[in-house]
Amino acid sequence: MGYALSGKTALVTGANRGIGEAIVDALVAAGVRKVYAAARSISALDPLVARHGSRVTPLLLDVTNAAQIAAAAATAADVELLVNNAGIVGFFGGEFTDPKWIEGGRQELEVNFLGTFAVTQAFAPVLAKNGGGAIANLNSVASFVSFPILASYSASKAATHSLTQVTRAMLRGQNTQVFGVYPGPIDTRMAEGLTLEKASPADTARAIVAGIIAGNEEIFPDTMSQGAGPAFFADPKGLERQVAGVPAAA
Repeated sequence: MGYALSGKTALVTGANRGIGEAIVDALVAAGVRKVYAAARSISALDPLVARHGSRVTPLLLDVTNAAQIAAAAATAADVELLVNNAGIVGFFGGEFTDPKWIEGGRQELEVNFLGTFAVTQAFAPVLAKNGGGAIANLNSVASFVSFPILASYSASKAATHSLTQVTRAMLRGQNTQVFGVYPGPIDTRMAEGLTLEKASPADTARAIVAGIIAGNEEIFPDTMSQGAGPAFFADPKGLERQVAGVPAAA
């Protein structure tokens, strides 16, 4: 079932840069009436306000801060679309036994998984009050297959994929649509240490918004994810071997 965006009110976490900033731009272009652009620093949202004026409302929100989450839900009581975009890469590229994986993994789970869960819990009643609305979770192709260079991040994104599924099941009764977004690497500051080919934030954001409007529960917004997503559903072990560099006959 498609989800019309024209005239709606949305909230985007992690909106101060990268894909979050681009999603705000794409939502405004799609006719969203108001976007709450949420970030840990209000001043970091100045460029969005400068571009879009009163259609963007800056909102202080650290997704690991319970008090700020509660305040955001009270302030943004008219939200109809929640985009859980905030995320981090805590560590990448180490040997399996590197203790930094554990430190980075705790941060990634706290932000990527628990932060998304906490924000969704807070806004589920808001969405219900406003007719059900919709949620879009920025997951990753790493939700489906673990990349050795991003071992703990992949685990955190597998957790957000699982959360997306259970959110869809548990909020179906209040008529909330839930979208899982599974991009490959995007050319943002978070991915600057990766040597993989990256999609542009603007193109990716436009594809995400188009997927929401079309009602696609799984959204693959770039060339890499459009190959990896269907490959996972067709042959998950084959994709696992491909990403791990294991010969097909092994």
